[in-house]
Formats: sequence, C-alpha cells, structure tokens
Amino acid sequence: MRAKFSSEILASADNAEMASIMRACVHCGFCNATCPTYQLRGDELDGPRGRIYLIKSMLEEADLSRSTQLHLDRCLTCRACETTCPSGVNYSRLVELARPIVDAKVGRRPLERFKRWLLRQIVPHPKRFAALVFVARIFRPLYPRALAELVPKAKRKQLPSQAGLHERKMLIIDGCVQQVAAPEINAAAREVFSRLKIELVSSTYAGCCGAVSYHLGEVAEAQGYARRNIDAWSPAVAAGAQALISTSTGCSVMLKEYGGLLRDDPIYADRARQISALVRDPSEVLDLGELAKAYQVKSDRRIAFHAPCTMQHGLRVAQRAEACLNAVGFELTEVPDGHLCCGSAGTYSLLQPALSEQLLDQKLAALEGASPTTIASANIGCLMHLQRRAKTEVRHWLEMIRPHAVKPDHQP
Repeated sequence: MRAKFSSEILASADNAEMASIMRACVHCGFCNATCPTYQLRGDELDGPRGRIYLIKSMLEEADLSRSTQLHLDRCLTCRACETTCPSGVNYSRLVELARPIVDAKVGRRPLERFKRWLLRQIVPHPKRFAALVFVARIFRPLYPRALAELVPKAKRKQLPSQAGLHERKMLIIDGCVQQVAAPEINAAAREVFSRLKIELVSSTYAGCCGAVSYHLGEVAEAQGYARRNIDAWSPAVAAGAQALISTSTGCSVMLKEYGGLLRDDPIYADRARQISALVRDPSEVLDLGELAKAYQVKSDRRIAFHAPCTMQHGLRVAQRAEACLNAVGFELTEVPDGHLCCGSAGTYSLLQPALSEQLLDQKLAALEGASPTTIASANIGCLMHLQRRAKTEVRHWLEMIRPHAVKPDHQP
C-alpha cells in the first residue's frame, strides 16, 4: 500500500511499525471475505481493508473523526483476516497500536469512558467479579431478557480432584473470570494432565493476563499485569517448568504477546520473551496416543466443537482439540462457517451488543444445526457467550474428556 508519511510521524517507533505493517497490504480484498463485521454490514470501512485505509489517513495527518473510532471499535480483532491474507499483514497488531492514538486524539463520551473504566476495574479482579455475579444472580429474575442473559450460569458441582504429583511440571494460569464462573475447567485440566503424568501448578501471586486492558487501549496497565505475572512465574520457570498452560485461548494469545508488549523494558524484555515462548494450548501438549489409553468414551454423545478465533487465528492450533476429542472416542458434528467469530471477543459483547448478538445467533444456528448433545469450546468468553442462548449444553472440551477415565486395571 502506497503512503506518504512525514519524517516527524515516522520518528515514533509505534508509527513506524504501523507504516511498515500497512506497506505489506496489497489491498486485494481477500480479508473482507472472512471478516464477520463486513459480512454483516457490507461497509468497506467495517472490513480490514477499509480500517487500514482509515489508519493510513490518520498517519498522513488527514482529518481524524469519531467515525474512524467507531469503525475501529466495531472490529472484533478476531484475526480471521490474518489467516486469509496472502501478504501476511499483521492486522491485529496494527489495530492495537492505532486504537490508543485515535482515543487520545478524538476522546470518548463520558458514558463510554465510564463503561470501559468499569470493565477494567471489575473483570480482571476475581473478588470484585465474584461479588458482582453473586448480586446479579439474586436479582436475575427481575431483569429484562437481554440483561438476564449476561449473568453467568451457576457453577456446576465440582468432582473431587484426582490430580497428583509428577516429575513433569507445567504452569497453569488460573484466570480471572474463569476461576469465578467456571473453576471446574482448570480442575478438569489438572486431572487430565495428571493422568498423563504431568502436574499443573499455579502461582497465587499471578493475576489477570492483561487482555482486557490491552484491548481497551490501556497499554501501560496491561504491561503492569504482565510484569506481575512474570515475577510470579519466574521461580517455577527457573525450577524447570516445561510450559505455561491456559485453558482459555484468549489468555494464551495475550500471554504470547508479552515479548512484544515489554520489548522496550530493559528489566523485563528477556523474561517476557521467555514466558511467551513457554505458552502452550493444552491440545498442543496432550499426546493423542496416551490420551486414548487413559480415556475412553462409552456414550453416544455427539459434540459440536466451537473453535474460538483465538484458537484458530491467534494461536493457529486449529483441529488439535478436535483431534483430542476424536482420540478418546467422541463423534464431532460438521459446523458450517466454523471460521467466523461467535461475537464474544472479550468485552466486545458488552460494548457492541447489536453486532455481537447477530453473530451469536448465526453461530448457534451453525453449531446446533446437526443436533449435537453438547457444544464444546476452548475459551471462557466464548463459553459464557454461547450459554446465553444455547438450547444445548455448552462445556469446555477438557471437561468433556475428564469423566471418561479408564480404570488402571483396564488400561492396556
């Protein structure tokens, strides 16, 4: 993409990086074919190519308006366009760099600022989030449907944990929303990994991965979360932890960003890169052969698997979780348009509810079309979003595997 940027503009490292990313774009338009918001709205400015032009205009010091902010806000940052792009344009990085600049120049209305501040004050903090959920569940019967749907379902009764001590150790992040809304997910992970002789350990000093702050344009705040977590995990890393596991793919993608997020920090840069290099999705670690020996499905439950955007386009580990489910004997249904976002996208469902709900309805129609007995996913945000309106049970894929352990005396 041709552009004329002044030397003053390019003097900024972030601006220079944005310019470099944009120059890789050949404006072929392939990205629009897989962009959920372009498919819904049919507006060039609500597709990746149009948003790149808006950012280009901003750097060329053309007029910058609230319209630019609106079109960037409508982006889910699902990264489907990156999977499609033949030129390898790092679109998500471009948008993340541009949003704080647009916000600083255009500003936000008081209500918008309050919403975003409130999300940052509650979502990353489990105790605050738990208090909010407790109150919300009490008054849920009084809420209108749209508001009642947002209240997380009651936690399922947890099975006694069978995890044990093993020589192979990996770190696991507890998560913030997940440890309140669905702690059974990490409990299932610990047991499944333990059956394969891997111990998952967590640090009580670790906290939110920083994704909420980062995607809302509060980069310094996200860096603070990253430093805290790096400090918390460093002893385990030094002791030989082989990987850092997250059962929420949204967190995994953010953890992989730590190296770039703190690249200019003289104290944390190297440690941040080390942490990012250790991040693994559970499906990347579990051995299919050993998994098949340890677990065997004896039911006829048919699963529709929802692969989160963060799994497909962020981590690029598509089909790995499905392979794990197949290995233990589950039948998976066909899901049309599986590459499209469900509309959760972190805080997107709260900040862009109209578009989010359209995507949710489309996704549930695709998932439930073949009448599965269960919908499985890999990201807490997607799970909670799908549960809002799903007629079918929605679970994490590791929860699906856990109850089907083969008794030791029956193992080959």
